[in-house]
Amino acid sequence: MFGSKPVPIAEHEARGDTSRIYHEIRQTLRVSGVNMNFRTWAGFPRFFPAMWASMQPIAASQEFESGADHVRGRAAELAGVLPAVPTGINTGESQRYQIRQALALYHYINPKLLLFTILVRRGLTGEAPAGAPADTELGPRVPFGPPARMAAMEMVSEAPGDRRLKRLFRDMKKTMSLPSVNSDYRTLALWPDYLEAGWTSLKRVVRTDDYLRATERLARDAAIVAERFPTPVNLDARQLRARGEDAEAVLEVTHRFEHLLPPLIVNIALLARDWWPGDELGRSPFPIADRPAGQKG
Repeated sequence: MFGSKPVPIAEHEARGDTSRIYHEIRQTLRVSGVNMNFRTWAGFPRFFPAMWASMQPIAASQEFESGADHVRGRAAELAGVLPAVPTGINTGESQRYQIRQALALYHYINPKLLLFTILVRRGLTGEAPAGAPADTELGPRVPFGPPARMAAMEMVSEAPGDRRLKRLFRDMKKTMSLPSVNSDYRTLALWPDYLEAGWTSLKRVVRTDDYLRATERLARDAAIVAERFPTPVNLDARQLRARGEDAEAVLEVTHRFEHLLPPLIVNIALLARDWWPGDELGRSPFPIADRPAGQKG
């Protein structure tokens, strides 16, 4: 993919420690699937377990959840002043529910992924936060497990047989400078008419200077939020090299995801404006009071 081209490990292909870590990611981040960040990092076998061991206590904290809520709120504000991206398609009640749930899934998890990625990059570069010392008390943890009403993270293949989806994916990659098609778009491709209409509207917006400023502002705001948290330990590039890992490739991958996530977060917020009023869009679709799946009230 980038650098030395790590091979992402799909959820159904994970074995041993990778399978265990994938399970812990779903439980800790309260999400129904494993996003591309983790599937790609998992291609670095000496880095991935150390990264997760260092980051899991941070990601499990209610403070981390609160930080992601702040990033999501800022994304909603920034998307709210950009042009609307209506799709104008008619869907049945069942499809409307499914599309809304898919948008809720990614509107929830992507701000977490951005904070997570910033902290991993700081661990790799040895950058100390301005606000949080290494022994910062993270406080209570979130309830583990994806919320009962969260949709499954299902998606089409990145190389679909459908010609229309092939064309859409090719255009997205070219327009957004994507090395691969994000899970978000592959999930929305389960409803090709919706994805095509949504992308047609989005494409007009992502080429504007206002959009670029909004995504840059979100990246800066997320970096400020990340200052609340300690830098994860045992991820320094020198230590990775000593373990035989390709530290430069790990850092390149991490930088790339940190760059790609702010536009993705804004894009999902823009699409979600069709489905939630502005005051709701800034709130978490799955607050920590929601019961995890399988847990009785």
